[in-house]
Amino acid sequence: MSPYSLSSPGGVQSQVLALARALNRLGHKVRVLGPCDGAPPETGVTPLGASIPTFANGSIAPIAPDLACTLRTIRAFRDEEFDVVHIHEPICPGPCQTALFLRSAPIVGTWHAAGGSKAYMTPGVRWLATRMNIRTAVSQDAKEMAFEALGGDYEVVFNGVEIDKFRNAEAAPSEGATIAYVGRHEPRKGLETLLKSVESLPANVTVWIMSDGPQTDELQTKYRGEDRLRWLGPVSDEEKISRIKGADVLCVPSLRGESFGIVLLEAMAAGTPVVASDLPGYRNVAVNGDEAFLVPPGEAGMLAKALTKVLTDQALTQGLIEAGTKRVAEFAMERLAGVYIEIYERAIAIEKADPERGGWRGELSRMGWPFR
Repeated sequence: MSPYSLSSPGGVQSQVLALARALNRLGHKVRVLGPCDGAPPETGVTPLGASIPTFANGSIAPIAPDLACTLRTIRAFRDEEFDVVHIHEPICPGPCQTALFLRSAPIVGTWHAAGGSKAYMTPGVRWLATRMNIRTAVSQDAKEMAFEALGGDYEVVFNGVEIDKFRNAEAAPSEGATIAYVGRHEPRKGLETLLKSVESLPANVTVWIMSDGPQTDELQTKYRGEDRLRWLGPVSDEEKISRIKGADVLCVPSLRGESFGIVLLEAMAAGTPVVASDLPGYRNVAVNGDEAFLVPPGEAGMLAKALTKVLTDQALTQGLIEAGTKRVAEFAMERLAGVYIEIYERAIAIEKADPERGGWRGELSRMGWPFR
């Protein structure tokens, strides 16, 4: 289950869909449930209704906390006999909280976010968290945030990357040196830091700016005289991968609130060197310090120097690529699927050992309510 619209780009949505594909390849039957704005993005997705843009964690989250989505969620659980339910961002308002309340099967929950969330202030969320059999988090930062708000035990389980999807992609053509940026145009993502750094970069550099956000119009107006910027707007997953692979460097200038650097891993899978902010979440990926060139967040001058060095120092660039290729192999999506299969089996065993815990089917049946 995804709390966020599956037809909108986002790290959680990408993880949910990619994990489902990997589990299907291993012979398991998977349904993905979540809001969708328009047609489902691929087969195997049950849409639960349109999303409502909501401010959360310094960003705008496309969630669906409305009654219509709740009723569709109840119907989906009524119609399917799941062996296990895997909920991403379990405390997020909307279908995830509904699934916890219904509890129609053993539940595994995965926390992605770091930096705090107003969702934890909602009455009853500590009780909802107890409805899970196993709790996981994608990083130590995400684990600490969840524990501080909810208590309980959490296993740290990495995010995954479909490595071959990036490795085998066609690289987008470019003229001269090219820097790629992928992320929403909002203060937390630090796009303006990158734009400020451009004036100190070599004259032949082009910056590919993907996606959009609340800062797009403001930043386009402010930097309209800089002809080295290419505002590409929202792009398909295929174009995103092609741009990352075709760029000479991927820049990830986030300022805060990042629990795991999945976009860093995507660039490593594509064989593209990375310059990123030195944040704890990105240190989860660049753990040895040589997989990415890390600089203090918000420092445009230091960012420009780092980008210039990576663009001009072939030995440094090759070292980053080799270290990144080695590091990303540890995060293969097939490996992550195997980890979760073992967790699902444990969750089912825990449920069998505690049959009195029950869920909505048993409780409603005892009440004489067939819910049809």
